[in-house]
Amino acid sequence: MDIQEALQIISRGTTEIISVGLLEKKLRKSAAERKPLVIKAGFDPTAPDIHLGHVVLLRKMKQFQDLGHRVLFLIGDFTAQVGDPTGRNELRKKMSLSDIERNARTYREQVFKVLDADKTEVVFNSHWFQKFTAQDLMELTAHSTVAQTLARADFKKRFESGTEISLLEFIYPLLQGYDSVQLKADVEIGGSDQKFNLLMGRQVQEAYGQEPQVVVMTPLLEGLDGVQKMSKSLGNYIGINEPARDQFGKLMSVSDVLMYRYFELLTDKDLGAFRQMHPKEAKMELAGDIVRQFHGTDAARDAREYFESVFSQKQIPDDALMIELAKEPSRSLVDVMVRAGAASSKNEARRLLKQGAVAFEGSPVTDEGWEVRPGVLKVGKRRFLKIS
Repeated sequence: MDIQEALQIISRGTTEIISVGLLEKKLRKSAAERKPLVIKAGFDPTAPDIHLGHVVLLRKMKQFQDLGHRVLFLIGDFTAQVGDPTGRNELRKKMSLSDIERNARTYREQVFKVLDADKTEVVFNSHWFQKFTAQDLMELTAHSTVAQTLARADFKKRFESGTEISLLEFIYPLLQGYDSVQLKADVEIGGSDQKFNLLMGRQVQEAYGQEPQVVVMTPLLEGLDGVQKMSKSLGNYIGINEPARDQFGKLMSVSDVLMYRYFELLTDKDLGAFRQMHPKEAKMELAGDIVRQFHGTDAARDAREYFESVFSQKQIPDDALMIELAKEPSRSLVDVMVRAGAASSKNEARRLLKQGAVAFEGSPVTDEGWEVRPGVLKVGKRRFLKIS
């Protein structure tokens, strides 16, 4: 492939590349020597499930694979015990080795829904850090300063507010940088919030006599609320293992503005063509394309037909719960959900709302003060409440 065409593919949906000139130089050298570049992306297995926010980075890795380069999926099983301090305002609780190992297994099972399993090398940084000596660590820490580390925004904020910062957290960026030394990475891909750690990789590589890696940063994908980054803890996420119908329904609930961002970051579609479509049809295409990526063409077709029958054509599943507002002593959403049997208790109803598991006519409902009105309320994955 032409180098400029390759650069255009790699650049789509990125926030910053440091630097494009060095990337072009590496691509030309790779083509001339017929030697693939080493592409690194690291994941700390701190949670068991992968959602669409992770997929943005995984898709960038897949693009490098399709261009013929060597992709290393690095599982930070050792550094997960330290904990990435990026964006945190407090010390993180130490994870157990059993949790790390379980999450790492789950990661490996899920990532090949995006990456080509035959072209992906899965590596663990415990492989070299278990052999790391005290002398090795002292040599590594000599390549950064306290002032440099405190200059990063999250540490600076914590330092000024008197919040504790552990020495382990100071060391974390250096350990991530040393991963790049061990793997001899030509390119490292990471989220835009990882800029400090990614640049540290370049600094550490140069200290160990290697050419610095190119840094390719991807944006943080906003969740279903359109504001916060996608996160399981915030309940605004779409998991790649969720059933096809649930994925489709959640994607249909995103705003029109966010829809085009999802198009750019989660598909290979031509944005110009979709901007000419009616927003609803464009969103249908978006939902169908993403569901197809994880469940196949037949499941995507079924999910669309199901959504159209239930939400667009107002057809209700045979097992839907029924409730008449005129007969209700209270129109509180939480009370209605409990009395109708859509939630076992008020606490469960509030938890479902907080997790983003409640939707009215396809649009998410998270506020328990939401005014109950006639229509179809979906609760969780399988419960429907017909309100008349």
